[in-house]
Amino acid sequence: MAEKFRSSSFKDPINRDEVEFNEKGVTFRVRKLIGGTDNFVFYSDISGVEIDNGIFFSTIRVIPRARPEIVIQNFTKGDARRVKELILQNVPGNRPDAFQ
Repeated sequence: MAEKFRSSSFKDPINRDEVEFNEKGVTFRVRKLIGGTDNFVFYSDISGVEIDNGIFFSTIRVIPRARPEIVIQNFTKGDARRVKELILQNVPGNRPDAFQ
């Protein structure tokens, strides 16, 4: 399950945020004009996901346990919903195989 999503190039063609999924967790890459940050979060450390919808684009807020929230911006509404869906599918409390 190695899916990757990138923010819209329409709003900011140079500094595009990214979300990359793997088996153990999610990597969030927030680009800045100079530098940026890469945050890897295990699925088990995620306590929630929120989406703020604008007119055209959405902001995704990931709330990890014991860490500041991660904010990634300028995703299409469909991509934002899919990112939230994939994260919540893999959070242990929401998975059907939890505690089996």
